[in-house]
Amino acid sequence: MTANAKAIALWNGPGGERRAKQPQLIDAQVRLHNERLRLAAAVTPTDQVLDVGCGTGQTTRQAAQAAARGNALGVDLSEAMLAVARRLSASEGLGNVTFDRADAQVHWFEPGRFDVAISRFGVMFFDDLAAAFGNIARALRPGGRLALLTWQAREANEWPLLFRQALTGRPEMPELAVTGHPFTLADPATVKAILGTAGFTGISLTGVHQPVFYGDDVDTACGLATSLPANAEMLAEMDEAAAARAVDRLRAALAAHVTSEGVALDARTWIITARRG
Repeated sequence: MTANAKAIALWNGPGGERRAKQPQLIDAQVRLHNERLRLAAAVTPTDQVLDVGCGTGQTTRQAAQAAARGNALGVDLSEAMLAVARRLSASEGLGNVTFDRADAQVHWFEPGRFDVAISRFGVMFFDDLAAAFGNIARALRPGGRLALLTWQAREANEWPLLFRQALTGRPEMPELAVTGHPFTLADPATVKAILGTAGFTGISLTGVHQPVFYGDDVDTACGLATSLPANAEMLAEMDEAAAARAVDRLRAALAAHVTSEGVALDARTWIITARRG
C-alpha cells in the first residue's frame, strides 16, 4: 500500500465520518495558520487556482471568492470530504468552484492551466513527493505560484506528543517513516531539494508559531482529538476498558490547555512559497 493509500485509509477509517460532519470545527482548529496561507497565496480576481488535498474545501472556497473572475478546483482523495465541500460551496452560492476526487501525484491536469497551486496540510502524504510536485508544477503556467502550509518538525509541535502520551500512557514516540505522515516536509533542506527537482524556483520557508484550537471546551476538544486519524487508529486497537482509560487521560491533558480562546495547543508550521521555473 502506498503512503497516499495509507493516508486515505486513515482518513476514511475510525473517526472519518465524525470529521466529515464537523468541517467548521476542523477549519477553526487551524484558523491562525490558515490566514497566513491565504495571505501568502495572494489570489487575484482572475486567477485559476488548484487546491491540493482540499478536504472539506475551506481553502478552495476562499480562493474562489478571491478569484471572482477566475475559478478554483479542489482535489482530494476523500469522497466524504468532497461531498461536504460541494454542499458548503452551494450554500455559499459559489459558481466558480469545482471539486474532483483525484490523486494529485498522478492525476492528469491540463498543462499550464493554473496560475497558483495551494495546499493546507494536503501534500505531506504522497509516496513520491518529487513526482507529485513535478505533476503540480506541470499544471502551473510558467511563473505560476505555489503556496503551501505544512507542519514543522514533530518535536516542535506540542499536540503529537500530548496525544501520544495521553492515549498510550508512555512518553516514547514511534520512529517516523520516510513518507506517509504529517511531517515529511518539515526539513527545509528536504523541501528545497524536492521542489527544486520538480522545477520550482525562489523557494522560501517562513515559520509560523501560533496555537491550534480544538474547540471551546474539553468535551469538544476530546471529540475532535479522538477523531483525528492517528488517534482514532490507536484507540481502535485497544479493548474497551483500555480505550476508556486512554480517553480519560486525554481529557485531563486537554483540560490543562483551556484558554479564553478555546482549548489551545502549541504548534509550528511552515508557509512554503515558490514559482514554477
